[in-house]
Parts: sequence; structure tokens; C-alpha cells
Amino acid sequence: MTSRYRSSKTSEGLNSLTPRRRTVVKAAAATAVLAGPLAATLPARAVDQAPAFLHGVASGDPLPDGILLWTRITPVPEAIPGSGVGPDTEVSWVVARDKAFTTVVAKGSTTATAASDHTVKADVRGLEPGTDYWFRFSAGGTDSPAARTRTAPAHDAAVPGLRFGVVSCANWEAGYFSPYRHLAARGDLDAWLHLGDYIYEYGTGEYGTRGKVVRPHAPAHEIVTLADYRTRHARYKTDPDLQALHHTAPVVAIWDDHEFANDTWSGGAENHTEGAEGAWSARQAAAKQAYFEWMPVRPAIAGTTYRRLRFGKLADLSLLDLRSFRSQQVKVGNGEVDDPDRTLTGRAQLDWLKAGLKSSDTTWRLVGNSVMISPFAIGSLSADLLKPLAKLLGLPQEGLALNTDQWDGYTDDRREILAHLRTNAIRNTVFLTGDIHMAWANDVPVDAGTYPLSPSAATEFVVTSVTSDNLDDIVKVPEGTVSAVASPVIRAANRHVHWVDTDRHGFGVLDITAERAQMDYYVISDRAKRDATAKWSRSYRTLSGTQKLERVQNPV
Repeated sequence: MTSRYRSSKTSEGLNSLTPRRRTVVKAAAATAVLAGPLAATLPARAVDQAPAFLHGVASGDPLPDGILLWTRITPVPEAIPGSGVGPDTEVSWVVARDKAFTTVVAKGSTTATAASDHTVKADVRGLEPGTDYWFRFSAGGTDSPAARTRTAPAHDAAVPGLRFGVVSCANWEAGYFSPYRHLAARGDLDAWLHLGDYIYEYGTGEYGTRGKVVRPHAPAHEIVTLADYRTRHARYKTDPDLQALHHTAPVVAIWDDHEFANDTWSGGAENHTEGAEGAWSARQAAAKQAYFEWMPVRPAIAGTTYRRLRFGKLADLSLLDLRSFRSQQVKVGNGEVDDPDRTLTGRAQLDWLKAGLKSSDTTWRLVGNSVMISPFAIGSLSADLLKPLAKLLGLPQEGLALNTDQWDGYTDDRREILAHLRTNAIRNTVFLTGDIHMAWANDVPVDAGTYPLSPSAATEFVVTSVTSDNLDDIVKVPEGTVSAVASPVIRAANRHVHWVDTDRHGFGVLDITAERAQMDYYVISDRAKRDATAKWSRSYRTLSGTQKLERVQNPV
């Protein structure tokens, strides 16, 4: 392929949104408040050497001709994340075909400012499709780490295969991010999908650590302000395993609730108290601004993460935002879950999804989906398991058969999308899901009550958490203990569920060819150990045209 050289000077960075409520009003005070907790996880050189690239680099949202590059520069020691201080700093970037940067194909520069927390992005275009590249940033004589990225295949390319890492739900305090390290070590990913809960909003010790905080959050309190969210994102970006994965392949990310607050909906959240924590609109704006500053994500529609990427003729990927437009969650048992005036997606996003699925000319239609679409009934679990399961799923703890934070709480939206798939004979739709801290392999039935006599409209692969509490963590019993009891009961009550593992942490690897889409599930040995090992657990696939899953005895 002929290389193309492009030079440009851009000024990237998101416009600052001013929250109505901030705990930090003076830059000097911000520095004092934030320096202590954040410095604990920064390299020693952070306090005496600048400029420095302390949070790694990343790429995301691959296109056939382009990639989005990201980094954060610390221009002076006091310009810690969330401080609002530090000078404007020119940051240059370069893209090359080789790690030694002997064959440069694009370069440019941008300006890091306190207004965007000294994060920068470069939306590089003019690249070749389906090609590996290396990139790095530079500022003040200092180079960032070099990282690999990859563009998407050409729009009409006959792609023989694709391979994606799939992860969700990474609670810093609950353990180390070894699933990211094991994905990074593979070296064979076209991209990796993060399906939500990239960060968690809680204060130290307030959420899911089995009684042991492995490593404390920064800031230590629950995050509410723009400075808080910036500081929390920064803490996560210091993790060496997360940095390693960002340095290996482009990410395609969507948010779920914990990038904001637990059980977020359009007008609030379960974990938000108006008055004591300010207006929800201010908190939501702060969370979104920090997310787009700190993540290599292109907002296709202002303020949301729903967008679509294409990978040649083999697959397109519709990415959903299931928090910005949803109606408030309701309690089960009163019929409100079936109310057609309530929505999970919002009208515009649901129409966009339906139109994209219908018009798609690719072999596979992937949907990045933050909460489980397959219906779920608990079944006859004993009380000692039912209450912890209800807690994990956000259900009333007396035990009822719906998780109303998932598509189960918005059945009219689900009914509409599944009817659309069936009416238009849309094949090979695969939902890729996180959120639930368990691994599932599901058919998606049109009518769960009569399945398998009635048809399946799609399939769903749900990945477990990177570190966030599984059911065994909540019950505080050895790994595998709960799953041995709960899994058969869950499957008996949900005949479309081929497999569920309630107890283990890990990641997925999705491998796609024209003939099949296969998810290989991997689990780690111990989330509390930095050197945790990983092993293959199970694999399921859906053959083209079947809309059903089958077990496979070996990973790809």
C-alpha cells in the first residue's frame, strides 16, 4: 500500500461545561485537596518532572481511514487532574507504520489546556484501511509511550475474520485489572469493546469489595463535581494493565450507570440525592464532560455515546446509550414495566437502531448493549441465595422475577425491537452486553414463556465483570459455590439461557467469520492479586442464519 503523509495543526478538546455546583472554587484549593490522594498512584517522577505523560496514551473508534488518538499531559507538577491549573501546552503527535517511527504517515499538534484538564485528542484521517499503525505524543522534549492501533477494514472489504476483546465493570477498589493485562498480551485484537462501568463513582469502601479495599479510590469521597470525575478517571488511567491494553489496540467504549451514579436515568439516579449533592443536571454534565475528556470516544450525537462503526462487509457495530434517555426505573409487580410510554432507549435512538439493523448489508449486526436484553426470571432459589442475587441485580429483596434496570423494566422497547427483527427477517443480530457481573450465553426469544417452541430473534453474549462483585463475593463464599447451585435453577426458569456463571471475574474474546460468531469466555484466578492468571472457561457460538447459540468445546 502507498503511504500517505499528512501534516496538520488542530486544536482539539471539548468545550467546558460549567456545572452549577462545585466543591472546588479556587485553583490553589483544588491543588491542595487533590494532590494528596492522586499523588499516591502517580509515578514518583510526577512530583518533580514535567512535562510528563503519566496516564498513558490511547486510541479508539477506528474508521477505515482514521483513528482517534488520546493522551493527557502534566505540563507542570501542580497541574494534577481536576486541579484546573497549569499552562497551555503544545502537544504534538505522530503516526507511523512501524514502532521505530521511521515511516511517518501523519503528524500534527494540538494544545492542552486546563479547560479540558490537559487532555488532548487528535482525530487522524487519511490512513489506510485495515492497517496497523504506531503513534505517540510529545511535549517539551518528552515523548509519550509508543502505542499500537489499527484502522477498520474498508467499507466494502471482504474481511475473513475479526477479533475483539470484550470487558465491562471494573471497580478499582475491588482488585487489580489483570483481565486487561491478559487481553493486551494476546496481540491479536482488531479492537476491544468496553461495555460500561469503566469507572465507579462511590467513595472508598462503599461498594463491592468483599469487605476488603484492595486499593483506595481517589478522591476518597463519592464523586459529584467535575473535579471529582476528572480525578477518578485519572486514577483509573494510572493502572498499568489498563494502560497496557490501551497501548495495544483501539477501544470502542460506551457508558453505563457508574460513569455517572448507580441506576442512572434521564432525570436522576438511585445514588444521587438532590439538595445534598446538588442538581442532577449539574452532576450529569460534569460526568459527561469528564468522560469525553478522558476517553478516546467520538460523540456521534452531542452528549451521547450512541453511534455506529463498520468493519467491512463482515460486521457493523451499533453502540447504545441506555442511560441518557431512559425513563425512571420502576418497581415490579404493578404493570408499569409494560407501559408503552416508558422507554429505555428514547424514541430517536430506537428508530436509529431499527433503521440501522434493517439497512445493514453486513453479514453480522453487532449491538453494544450495556444492560441485558434477554428476559430473566429468578426461579425457585433458596432465601440465602435469593436475597444476595436480588441485591446484585437491584431487585426488591423479597424476590421478584424482573430486573427493572435492564430491558426487563422496559418491555415495550424490547418487544418493538424484537418484532422488528422478525418482521423484516433480519438475521445474525448479536447483542454484546455487560453490567450484570456474570457471564451468560443466551438466545433472545420473542416469547420467553413459550420458548423454545417459539422463535429466537437474536443471540446475546454477556461478559462478567473485570473486578466488580459477583454473587459469590456478596455471599462471601468460595468461588464456584453459588454458581453450582444457582445456575441450574436459573436455566430451568429461563429456557433461552444456555449457560450462566454467577461467580467469576474475567473477559471475553469475540471471534467472527462469515460462518459464525463465537465468544470465548476467560476467567482470572484472583482479582485481589496483581499477578492473577487467566484460563479459558467456556465457548459458545451462533452459526449464520440460526439466531441460536450452541456450545463449542474449544476456544478459537
